[in-house]
Amino acid sequence: MSIENSGAAVERPVRRVRRRTDGDVEKCVRVLEEVHRRDGYPVNWPGQPDQWLSQASLLGAWVAELGGRLVGHVSLSRGGEGDLAPGLWSERNGTSRDLTAVVSRLFVAPRTRGHGIGALLIGRAVAQARRHGLHPVLDVVASDTAAAALYERLGWELLATVEQRWGPSQTVTVHCYAAPS
Repeated sequence: MSIENSGAAVERPVRRVRRRTDGDVEKCVRVLEEVHRRDGYPVNWPGQPDQWLSQASLLGAWVAELGGRLVGHVSLSRGGEGDLAPGLWSERNGTSRDLTAVVSRLFVAPRTRGHGIGALLIGRAVAQARRHGLHPVLDVVASDTAAAALYERLGWELLATVEQRWGPSQTVTVHCYAAPS
């Protein structure tokens, strides 16, 4: 696709979201390393990042490409131990937490931000959750202000902000969100 800019055609790289394959995991780990160095996500670097990306309760995982290069990732899973948003949403709506799906492992390569990749990835995860009859929710560390701003721009509702214990000497403030109904 090209657009006119001051009389000259400017090529925009093609954005694409597709289901993650086993062959993508190594590239995802490399992008995640860049994100961790720049933004501190994830807060605690996993000992086995490839397995961290492929949690057992996975309902789906997708990658984003920009100009043919893998630049982002998102997954959708059932709520697990430590996920706060499913319980909060369920209590608020008088339903079972089994009716939720957790959007997680969302990251976009720093050099490719500003192309709408995060919104595309979230959109794919939300669509998949809805196909399963589930309501998308997520938890995000409060210090990740860029992620929280993205969720709010997309209309996600802040359910609560809570302190969560991640270990004997680590307490983290977490925002819990639910996708718009």
